[in-house]
Amino acid sequence: MAGEHRNENALVDIFKNMPYGPAPEADNVVKAWINDHGGSFGHFINNEWIKPEGRKTYQTKNPSTGQVLATTIQGEETDVDQAVSASRKAYDSWSKTPGHIRARHLYSIARHIQKHMRLMSVVESMDNGKTFRESRDCDVPIVVRHFYHHAGWAQLMDTEMRGWKSIGVVGAIVPWNFPLMLLTWKLAPALAMGNTVVLKPATYTRLSALLLAEICAEAGLPPGVFNVVTGNGAMGSQLATHPDVDKVAFTGSTEVGQKLRRAVAGTGKKLSLELGGKSPVVVFESADLDSAVEGIVDAIWFNQGQVCSAGSKILVQEPVKDQLIMKLKDRLKHLRVGDSLDKTMDMAAIVDESQKKSIEEYVQHARGEGAEVYQATGCFPESGCFYPPTLITNVQTVSKVVREEIFGPVAVLLPFRTAKEAISLANNTNYGLAGSVWTENIGLALEVSLNIKAGTVWVNCHNLFDAAAGFGGYKESGYGRDGGKEGLFEYTRPSWEERLRPEVGEIDYKTFGSTVQQRPTMGNAPITEIPVDGIKMPGIDRTYKMYYGGAQKRPDAPYSRAIYGADGQVFGHVGEGNRKDVRNAVEVAHNAAPGWGKRAAHNRAQIVYYMAENLEIRRNEFAERICKLTGGKLGEGLEEVDLAIHRLFHWGAYCDKYGGTIQETTLYGATMKIHEPVGVIGMACPDEYPLLGFVSLFAPAVIRGNCVVIVPSEKHPLLALDLYQIFDTSDLPGGVVNILTGDRDHITKYLTEHQDIQSMWYFGSAEGSKFVEYTSAVNVKRTWVSYGYKRNWPDREEGQGEEFLYQSVQCKNIWVPMGDIFAN
Repeated sequence: MAGEHRNENALVDIFKNMPYGPAPEADNVVKAWINDHGGSFGHFINNEWIKPEGRKTYQTKNPSTGQVLATTIQGEETDVDQAVSASRKAYDSWSKTPGHIRARHLYSIARHIQKHMRLMSVVESMDNGKTFRESRDCDVPIVVRHFYHHAGWAQLMDTEMRGWKSIGVVGAIVPWNFPLMLLTWKLAPALAMGNTVVLKPATYTRLSALLLAEICAEAGLPPGVFNVVTGNGAMGSQLATHPDVDKVAFTGSTEVGQKLRRAVAGTGKKLSLELGGKSPVVVFESADLDSAVEGIVDAIWFNQGQVCSAGSKILVQEPVKDQLIMKLKDRLKHLRVGDSLDKTMDMAAIVDESQKKSIEEYVQHARGEGAEVYQATGCFPESGCFYPPTLITNVQTVSKVVREEIFGPVAVLLPFRTAKEAISLANNTNYGLAGSVWTENIGLALEVSLNIKAGTVWVNCHNLFDAAAGFGGYKESGYGRDGGKEGLFEYTRPSWEERLRPEVGEIDYKTFGSTVQQRPTMGNAPITEIPVDGIKMPGIDRTYKMYYGGAQKRPDAPYSRAIYGADGQVFGHVGEGNRKDVRNAVEVAHNAAPGWGKRAAHNRAQIVYYMAENLEIRRNEFAERICKLTGGKLGEGLEEVDLAIHRLFHWGAYCDKYGGTIQETTLYGATMKIHEPVGVIGMACPDEYPLLGFVSLFAPAVIRGNCVVIVPSEKHPLLALDLYQIFDTSDLPGGVVNILTGDRDHITKYLTEHQDIQSMWYFGSAEGSKFVEYTSAVNVKRTWVSYGYKRNWPDREEGQGEEFLYQSVQCKNIWVPMGDIFAN
């Protein structure tokens, strides 16, 4: 009887406390797969396992237990050569394979992944340390979704991507936080568009990449189309700089992304970077706080905070700050941390001891600054590479933990008073990857979402992903998108364009663009006279000024540059621009940018149409000026003016026709793609077609809401300077188009080095192109350079193709869930 009484009490305690029992996922399938390979893996090249002799090995461990799972090899440069060679050979046939056939291959891969779903989920959890629930319910389903989605794009490429073609061999480099998912974000669109891929997975997490390669071969993907090489970080650089790699797709830290940008500068390779983040979670007093708490858990403690879009900076409106903190602390007490294969766990292991140490250093630094640190350690393993969920309050905006990406389960919390202050705090960062807004006021949510400078903003949710919506960042979070139609442009080039391989030697980046004052031009300038009442009078001398802020401006330095006509005589003088002129022009451009970007698209269109109208009034004048400067015939001058007018009409038509779309994601709600302005764009024009080249560059940028600081043709800048009267009479607001004259490379140097230029377009020498790409790494600005190639500006494809729009916008996806009436 006493035993029965004890059992009754135990049963009562169970129902009272509701403790979790362990629910481990079996690892037998993974052990069997590893054993089938003898516990040792080589590279996967040409659908075969390759184990070169004499290679060092690396032990892959389970972060939750420290158990060695398998050994992989540390590749060398010759291994990269072999993989790239196989990929190049396969590209010759794969790129010519009809889209329907490629679609069938991607569809087959998706089906085979589904067949091996449990194996892939367990491998991912054991290899990375994340919870099995996350791998099973999030990562692998998204992988499958991407292959199905991009099978559709392969089928539709001929119609939906008309005018674009594959690039060639793609070198993909991915990190350890989402090893399988992030490699798929690059592999699926690359294959769909007809490219081949060589992948270098992260050092810590190699197994899922090797497993996927094996599954792709099983699904019938031709040899050489997808190859995997393993090695240390230096091997990623070897892959990126390999001369036969045409495109580099990288996800990882901002620091490494900057190194890659410099490494491939001037080589003609295409580059996309998805880098770090410090994503804000903005909680208004109008939010459902209980929902917001659950959303914050998903935002920052999902995958132990090892997420580039982690909502690690919580901004909460002051009236509900204390209440939210109390609710968060209570919620953290109930988070379970433990073995990655235990299905009852909310958080699992940090990927490696070195990462855990980095997290600890950040938290200790916050304590040293006087911050309040709360850590939930109630359910925490005694051994293993684990770190408790952490909330840091009483921090300042300049605190290290507020400014820098911690990449761990650590959130910081700051208060705000008004929506404007929330936007300011959200944007007070070098990053711009993602963010979320929490409020029951949909109008407030959308307005704040539009004003947060980030590539993805979620409303009343966080960390939702889908193949139909591109993911990528602004500012130092990189450029390029993974997913959606916008992601396809990262793996294609215009059909007319061939891969350029400029041969540029070493450049002295410190002295590049240095210039000295021209020799005097006395005796080389014609004296002009005009008859007035029968008397010959000397003409009034005119020196062209610069144009910025809507006004003519003298150069900072009292220097001028002679401009020569086709006859070798001095035709006029322009100001010699310098660093201070760049500073002034960028400042007024930024002052104009918010108002110009928010103007109604119809209003911007009318202004551009007015430009065309006013230019046509002065058609003969401009044509004659072109002839005198370039030596062409009058008919050629008239043709260039007419083409410039046509370009203005063409881009004016796009003012209200390229704003975005609704993405067809799996979300029950609306995912809105917004084509936002890039910001302030620096431009350096080519010497050829001095009027048409100038118009062809500034027009697509300004119609999409950007402001520009533009250097006209160095040889023939007068055509551009004559346009500022047309700008004034066309009601163009001051600061939208700003013109600086002088040495093209000298001004380019300071535009590219400027921290507040968001993109740099350069159409000059191969050396200048290399300088622009190399120097742009300082703040990860976008670049568009010519590598010394002279475009055929009158041609519609080369002079006004879709790539001009692609370069003029950055995609933001705003996710708005529904569910008040119907549950999905």
